[in-house]
Amino acid sequence: MSRIGNNPIGIPDGVSIEVKEDVITVKGKLGELTQEFSGVSVKIEDGQAWVTRPSDSKEHKSKHGLYRSLILNMVEGVSKGWTKELELVGVGYRASNQGQRLDLALGFSHNIVIDLAPEVKVETVSEKGKNPIVKLTSFDKQLVGQVAAKIRSFRKPEPYKGKGIKFVGEQLRRKAGKSA
Repeated sequence: MSRIGNNPIGIPDGVSIEVKEDVITVKGKLGELTQEFSGVSVKIEDGQAWVTRPSDSKEHKSKHGLYRSLILNMVEGVSKGWTKELELVGVGYRASNQGQRLDLALGFSHNIVIDLAPEVKVETVSEKGKNPIVKLTSFDKQLVGQVAAKIRSFRKPEPYKGKGIKFVGEQLRRKAGKSA
């Protein structure tokens, strides 16, 4: 029995859900998202969406919770949006942006320049005495996570000094250095 899949999805004001055969479309003030689904059915009643499965087979049980979570993330995304914050830890590490172009100085011989998708809004915050922060905002949770993971992959945090790109609030596993 899926505990997640059985919960209803509340539909806030300004969000509309449309189900056609095996494609669900969620529209809101921030944008529009579509998702294909199979093995489950989606019903909209009284301002709530319900995901149900036809049987208790292992495949249907696993898809039940999966599609309920995906639909919930779509509803939250088009109503509130998703934000990921990355912190650049290291001497000389800098970030700046001009529109959708992100420029990262990460200690390599050349700066890394990334052109981001138009759905992702980027903002860089650089205060004196603090590490630079890159804020990524979008209505698509999957896209924000993918872009953040790509940026983090340029310089992952290392375990000795903690230098690199990390998510804000991420706990790093630190190692002791050489003992003299």
